[in-house]
Amino acid sequence: MKIIFVTEIQGFEISKIAFRQQKWKSSVSPQAKMPPCDFVPEQYKSYPYEHMQKIREQNVSPSLRLYYKKPLLLHQGYMQWLFDYEGKRYLDLFAGIVTVAVGHCHPKVTMATQKQLTRLWHTTNIYMHPSIHEYAEKLTSLLPDPLKVVYLTNSGSEANDLAILMARLHTHNFDIISLRGAYHGGSSCTLGLTSIGLYKHGVANGFGCSTTMLPDVFRGPWGGSHCRDSPVQTVRKCSCSEGVCQANVQYIEQFKDTLNTSVPKTIAGFIAEPIQGVNGAVQYPRSFLKEAYQLVRERGGVCISDEVQTGFGRMGSHFWGFQTHDVVPDIVTLAKGIGNGFPMGAVVTTKEIASALAQNLHFNTFGGSPLACVVGAAVLDAIEEDGLQKNSEDVGTYMLLELAKLRDKFEIVGDVRGKGLMIGVEMVTDKESRQPLPAEEINQIWEDCKDMGVLIGRGGLYSQTLRIKPPMCITKKDVDFAVEVFHTALQRHVERTTAKQT
Repeated sequence: MKIIFVTEIQGFEISKIAFRQQKWKSSVSPQAKMPPCDFVPEQYKSYPYEHMQKIREQNVSPSLRLYYKKPLLLHQGYMQWLFDYEGKRYLDLFAGIVTVAVGHCHPKVTMATQKQLTRLWHTTNIYMHPSIHEYAEKLTSLLPDPLKVVYLTNSGSEANDLAILMARLHTHNFDIISLRGAYHGGSSCTLGLTSIGLYKHGVANGFGCSTTMLPDVFRGPWGGSHCRDSPVQTVRKCSCSEGVCQANVQYIEQFKDTLNTSVPKTIAGFIAEPIQGVNGAVQYPRSFLKEAYQLVRERGGVCISDEVQTGFGRMGSHFWGFQTHDVVPDIVTLAKGIGNGFPMGAVVTTKEIASALAQNLHFNTFGGSPLACVVGAAVLDAIEEDGLQKNSEDVGTYMLLELAKLRDKFEIVGDVRGKGLMIGVEMVTDKESRQPLPAEEINQIWEDCKDMGVLIGRGGLYSQTLRIKPPMCITKKDVDFAVEVFHTALQRHVERTTAKQT
């Protein structure tokens, strides 16, 4: 038996209940009503919340940290919606950390998975099976020449780890360069490329990995009002003429300085995300990657595009993030959205680079399993059939412009940036200093959004950036609701600040 839970007006109702405990006038707008959803979740039948908490404390690694003061106990998902154990509905703007590409339990993907579950799960790569060949052909057809050879893995960390090995084997060089603020994984190798302190452990890692200055046109030393490929530019001013970006010139000089001081004359490669994900949707000047790629290739290195978060149409204007920079990398790494939540990853490269790995045996037990390849193919079909790349462009642009209005209204909204449905909102004490908003303040804004039914991610070196990377099926009505909720949370922050000062 299914139970219908009353959730359609929860954003407004919960806000009213919460406000009765406050001493200031409510700023909740009656328009902040959650869009309707026809899906009815099943009744939750597992352990009580308190028992789940006890198991978590005793049996789950403490390194796996939870969001929110009272962590969510989620029970079911459908498209852009998540439901907790009490039946409360949430608009998911983080998509399982940019992983649910086409929607939770998308019917097409679910049906294809169920069908394959009754046929064949696993063989390993020592035998042929139809789905790996069908999927390899379908996936590589979406990439430009000469990127036509794929090695399937199980995660992004694994894909990046393998890409580094390929780069070193192919070039016979060792040193790899990454950008500060990058996240490329948590393995002993990729941890050296990851350049966010929160993920660094006090152990030896990443020998042969060097970082270079992040060309962040909002927080970095240089930036202006025409730098990035986004409907929304920074509030920083510049005097650059059309087609000239002085910030890019300065950041490229810093990249050259790294090449001249931190690595040998020949290198194995350079890895970068088209837009940084974990660091809060940080974008570079338009020409930066193109010029950096040229410099790397002059040193004998290969260029690796980490598309773990930016790939599969999320950019809107293009299917792959690297295409927005007008470059063709030598190696592309994929994960997250590739399987819509199913554990998958991939390395796509040229036949020449791939052959370097074939000089000795390299084996992957689960990569490219019959089940995984069927899931991956169904995801690609859903993206095309549902028009999700175009939806990412239309809805993402709409959301960026609506969020920019809040940036113009509230001093603590320092930057709104991104492309398609890869969006970051950086919170600051004020736009002049660009200092991160204190954790206790941003935490409350974040909690308020959750209480009103909107789930948002966090990122940045100081966790100061709200990460908005939803399933690509969200609608403009969903955006209107989310923006209204965020507006209410920001207004509550203003009221709290005013109350403390009086």
